Amino acid sequence: MTFQISQRGDEYLKTAQTLLRAAETMTDRVIAGQLKALADDYQQRAEKASHVDAAKAFARSAANAEGECT
Repeated sequence: MTFQISQRGDEYLKTAQTLLRAAETMTDRVIAGQLKALADDYQQRAEKASHVDAAKAFARSAANAEGECT
């Protein structure tokens, strides 16, 4: 299933990419691992935020359509 990334989700993805780039330059493997874990968390947040934003947009659209029918 594909979905469109919301603006909020896109910001989370940009942060995740920045964290991954920082992790790649680290010589300390422990810190690099922590940065990668944090990047994974931000990628999950991006997906969740996009789903939530899409659901909210759908609910608003449905409410508007229902209001027009009455």
